[in-house]
Amino acid sequence: MNVEKPRKDFPPLDCQKPVIYFDNACMTLRPRQVIEAMNEYYEKYPGCGGRSMHRFGKETSEKYAQARKIISKHIGAEKPAEIVFTRNTTEGINLVANSFGLKRGDVVLTTDREHNSNLIPWMFLEKKVGIKHKIIKSKNDMTFDLESFERAVKGVKIVSFVHTSNLDGYTLPVKEIIEIAHKNGALVLLDGAQYVPHNNLDVRKLDVDFYAFSGHKMIGPSGTGVLYGKMELLERLDQFIVGGDTVKDSTYTGYIQEDVPERFEAGLQNYSGFIGLAAAIKYLSGIGMDNIQKHEHGLNRIASEDAENIKGLKIIGPSSVQERGGILSFNIEHMDPHSIAIMLDSRNIMVRSGMHCVHSWFNAHKINGSVRASFYFYNTKEEVEIFIQKLEEIAKLR
Repeated sequence: MNVEKPRKDFPPLDCQKPVIYFDNACMTLRPRQVIEAMNEYYEKYPGCGGRSMHRFGKETSEKYAQARKIISKHIGAEKPAEIVFTRNTTEGINLVANSFGLKRGDVVLTTDREHNSNLIPWMFLEKKVGIKHKIIKSKNDMTFDLESFERAVKGVKIVSFVHTSNLDGYTLPVKEIIEIAHKNGALVLLDGAQYVPHNNLDVRKLDVDFYAFSGHKMIGPSGTGVLYGKMELLERLDQFIVGGDTVKDSTYTGYIQEDVPERFEAGLQNYSGFIGLAAAIKYLSGIGMDNIQKHEHGLNRIASEDAENIKGLKIIGPSSVQERGGILSFNIEHMDPHSIAIMLDSRNIMVRSGMHCVHSWFNAHKINGSVRASFYFYNTKEEVEIFIQKLEEIAKLR
């Protein structure tokens, strides 16, 4: 795809000395269209949605409701009310974990490659409530073990898996996972933070029960997230955070809770943020999610093939680049990941280093983190070539 036109929409890339930004798995850049949509709220109708009857309030309510519809359509939800606005993926997972009514002895199953956002909430409930948290390990080649999963899922209440791993870009076979889980009476919650920004998603075709993702990883504002849930399941959830806007009425002795999804969205909302997220989704749709995925895979193929020729460099994840999406996670023998990232930054290339909030996996494998380059639709082949050239220079310093 031709990336020159969209690159002009991103201020850090459309300047005299543009950066090479390869930290997209952490947070993407934002185009002017998203920034302008957010600013429009503050400049033209900075009102309180759902409360004030004046024109600012009414326009805020309309734009906010429109954002919910746009997001709902983008992921294939049956109705906008199945979209709960959150601050991020972490909050969405916590909402399900704390509202589902899990009891002592209930079993929750996760993988060995979960981000802390989909690990710590279940460990917390294990201590607090007495649930049983079990972990299914990946195969030696870092792919998902469906056979082990079929054995492990029996008697499980909730299967809570990452859809695409931020560790290495590997995407789990979630269609098969969901079918097996449902056959065994388990519900499925997916962490889609790394999947939704890069791929088409249809939650109804997947038949997933809950699905969480974040706006800041898909050219949207930070502090915006989405939890999708099947309506009948959202209606079963207890309220988690309560107060303003979560009730229809109250007395000194009781209250009537709001309908779904408002009952889960306590207090004044991030109106500009979700208006901005709707603008981000419109932008991504204009480019085409299939085009985005194809472009990223192409960049990673070039980067991976060339990186493998660098002496001492070892890639983390499946050997097939096709299974690692737009993420290249690696280490160079006898070099600290943070030192590599700092040296790349001094050469105008931004990557991530460390354990990427997957401390559990790195600790289990006795690896002190990695360097992670993650690509998006506005990155170019030329940027990848410069990255590899600088990486070769750095590797010679070890």
